[in-house]
Amino acid sequence: MSEPPLPDSQDLPSAKAVRTRRGHVPLVWLVPAIAIVVGGWLAVQAFVSQGPSVTIRFQSGEGLEANKTRIKYKDVDVGVVTQVAISKDRKAVIVTARLNSQSRDFAVDDTRFWVVKPRIAAGSISGLGTLLSGAYIGVDVGKSGSSRSDFVGLEVPPMLIEGQAGKRFVLHAETLGSIDYGSPVYFRKLPVGQVVAYDLDADGRGTTVTIFVRAPYDRFVTTNSRFWSTSGLDFTVDANGLRFNTESLATLVLGGLAFGAPEGQAAAPPANVASDFPLYDNMPEAMRDHDTTVEYYRLVFHQSVHGLVVGAPVEFRGLQFGEVSAIGIHYDATTQRADVPIVIKVYPERLRKFSRTLPPPGADSAQIVRGMIAAGLRGQLRSANLLTGQLYVALDFFPDLARTTPTRGKMSRDKQATVVSADNPMEIPTVDGSLNELESSLSSIARKLDKVPFDEIGKNLQTALVSLDKTVKDADVLIKQLNEDVAPELKRTVEEARETVSRAERLLQQDSPLQTEMLDALREVGRSAQSLRTLTDYLDRHPEALIRGRTPEDKP
Repeated sequence: MSEPPLPDSQDLPSAKAVRTRRGHVPLVWLVPAIAIVVGGWLAVQAFVSQGPSVTIRFQSGEGLEANKTRIKYKDVDVGVVTQVAISKDRKAVIVTARLNSQSRDFAVDDTRFWVVKPRIAAGSISGLGTLLSGAYIGVDVGKSGSSRSDFVGLEVPPMLIEGQAGKRFVLHAETLGSIDYGSPVYFRKLPVGQVVAYDLDADGRGTTVTIFVRAPYDRFVTTNSRFWSTSGLDFTVDANGLRFNTESLATLVLGGLAFGAPEGQAAAPPANVASDFPLYDNMPEAMRDHDTTVEYYRLVFHQSVHGLVVGAPVEFRGLQFGEVSAIGIHYDATTQRADVPIVIKVYPERLRKFSRTLPPPGADSAQIVRGMIAAGLRGQLRSANLLTGQLYVALDFFPDLARTTPTRGKMSRDKQATVVSADNPMEIPTVDGSLNELESSLSSIARKLDKVPFDEIGKNLQTALVSLDKTVKDADVLIKQLNEDVAPELKRTVEEARETVSRAERLLQQDSPLQTEMLDALREVGRSAQSLRTLTDYLDRHPEALIRGRTPEDKP
């Protein structure tokens, strides 16, 4: 097949040059340009609307999911979790979250984060709403002006959220007891606050408890307020019997605190925020007058102090005014005897409070005590409880020992000591306790009982018992013989006596012949007596008739 012929050059159209306008943009590029501008504006808007990115360190990532778990402040979404990862040391979970633009000022130094999920603590249940919606991260916004992007999350929700009206107070105690986060704080049995924090002191010798009292009840915490623990039951045994007291049933399980001011004191101003207060174990201890003066004394006992412990009471005439602070032992190689020295601390203000004769504070206590020792003051161990064997130290006057010199070892060599302190305490002489005297008496009785010939007495008693047994057997034989021989004869005798009585009854009946004959005989006797009386009257008138007889004229 042959190729077609080429057209003639004259038949071809000629091209014409057309001049275009400078700066003209084709309409086809307008749409991409608008898309770029809109995309850039959207990117700028997205960047501007985004809040800061923060990282939160938790011990566990339970319930947390990237791009799903929300961050909420007062139940309003303020951000979202973007990543959940394990830390490099594999000891924690690092949560990366993005806050929204309105929450930009949330990322400050004292902001707190925690995971909200169902919890049971301090007698309350929280986070039940997360059973359906899932866990979320709660946030408490701080007030610091310093920005921060990395945080350590709380493992438990905070007890106190910023912005609540009220005051914080700090309490100090030796032990925490049963107090826990959220334990209630009571004022006149009304819950007015709660425990928000507690920690061990830096020196490890006590605990610090932080409480929050809500407004308007915080004004009742004054400078003279006393705080005490209300955990468990407070038993009291007094002249009115056994009583127990508790703020509420919740304190039996959860523990709690209470506060109040001592009765009779003048009104005090409200306490400042973060004021420090001591925390007492119970209400009586909190409300009693606290001692400011402490004096130390030394006592040496020459007997067993089993049952005496540090903290045991020291009493004077039944009034507790001190306690045992130390117990030791001293062995004297020269005398080869072991003594038990103890140190007591007393509070003299308890005796001066109602005394009109004791010197005021500041007087020479050592001189006063020496005078009391000369008057017979001695220390003695006494039983506080016979069941438990607990002992206490009693200081009392023994008139028989007045003006006598204590035996060696009862007082220290420095009898002129004037220092009453923990380093160099003055010594008070002692006497044996009542229990020790009782033991001595029992020992003496035991020794006397040892001298009693119980073996010989036992043998004699056994011989007497054998003889008594023989006597009893002989008595049994005699009784048996009486039953066989004497009893039948005695029975016949009784029957004969009964027959005799029966006969006598028959004879004495009214219609019996014997009784009729007896009545006739009695009548004859009566007539004879009448005749005799007549004769007697006649002879009384005519005594000569006994000689010459009765004359005819005397005949009737």
